[in-house]
Amino acid sequence: MRYRLFDMHCHLDFDADPRALADGLAACGTGALSATVTPAGFDRAARLLAPCPNVRVGAGLHPWWVEEGPAGEAAAECAAANAAASRYVGEVGLDFSPKHVATRGAQVAAFDRIAAACAAEGGKVLSLHAVRSAGAVLDVLGRHGVLDGSACLFHWFSGTSDELQRAAKLGCFFSVGPHMLTSKRGRAYAQAIPRDRLLLETDEPPEAGPAVPAGEFARLLEGALDEIARLRREDPETLAERIAHTSRDLLGL
Repeated sequence: MRYRLFDMHCHLDFDADPRALADGLAACGTGALSATVTPAGFDRAARLLAPCPNVRVGAGLHPWWVEEGPAGEAAAECAAANAAASRYVGEVGLDFSPKHVATRGAQVAAFDRIAAACAAEGGKVLSLHAVRSAGAVLDVLGRHGVLDGSACLFHWFSGTSDELQRAAKLGCFFSVGPHMLTSKRGRAYAQAIPRDRLLLETDEPPEAGPAVPAGEFARLLEGALDEIARLRREDPETLAERIAHTSRDLLGL
């Protein structure tokens, strides 16, 4: 099946019935990269979504879920092992916002381990979280050589303009969705991202809860596509095909 839309950062395992949601997305002509936030979440999602040809599941350890101490170190070790074994990795990265900066040291240590595992294997596709930390995320990726042999996707990029330019020059991709487009900075970045590095995302569902209709994902993606095309003064269908081509290559669909 040839998919028209691609959600390059979502959390299908947060849905009450991930398999049904994935099947619904396929019926809507939508492929997806489903990011996970813990090793246990990855194990569950990988099992439930394995039969779904339109979905790839990322092995993740979200920085919000990184803890200090032995439990956090064990989770980081498990996440690194999952990253080594999976082609798709995410959601991983760093969050130095006031709410989460207290675990900065543990976050960096965990992300270091994951990046090292990705570099050792090569050929990965990573979906990255970077809040007030885009430069630090690029530093870790660069230190381990991940940028040379893997595709690095910044989800909902919110760093500085200089950091955006740095990431773009290093060959990174950027997934843009409705949440990002609500801010003036996000809309400016949607115009500035190189055309062949631009992707779509929903970042839905936001948390574990009731089933979300697959049609809602398609509606959000279409809305984001239309707004990005308007901002960039491009034809929506031409832009859709360019984004779909890039997404297909990354997901192997």
